[in-house]
Amino acid sequence: MPTTIAFRLNGKATRLRVDDPQMPLLYALRNDLGLQGPRFGCGLGQCGACTVHVDGEAVRSCVTPVAAIKGRKVVTLEGLGTPEHPDPLQQAFIDEQAVQCGYCINGMIMQAKAMLNANPHPTEDQIRQELAQNLCRCGTHVRIVRAIQRASGGDAK
Repeated sequence: MPTTIAFRLNGKATRLRVDDPQMPLLYALRNDLGLQGPRFGCGLGQCGACTVHVDGEAVRSCVTPVAAIKGRKVVTLEGLGTPEHPDPLQQAFIDEQAVQCGYCINGMIMQAKAMLNANPHPTEDQIRQELAQNLCRCGTHVRIVRAIQRASGGDAK
């Protein structure tokens, strides 16, 4: 029996009708709502490609049931900024050319944004620790760390 889930998505009231409330949030975001920021990576919550914010916390949407977001605030990469006015963190990723294939970048940015919201001036070690569970096979970690340092006003060497 279909269920309606009401929540805020990227600042807008959203109602989503789903057949299975245990369906992963990732599927609802991509397939039902047409958002392409969160990516399917491992499907086990281990790579970070699907990361979104739920009530300000970084959450792996591939293992979060859509029913768990009822009445909550969800922000995806699309909700941080626009191509014309990117979030400062998104702009730092552009300035540092921190994207290679781009597959992991949603998770890297969303994890970093949650960290910066809690700790606006992290150390390099704190940044690396925060991103330790986000996988990138391209090897752009150095540029990703520099981008986060730039966004935090830190030393982007």
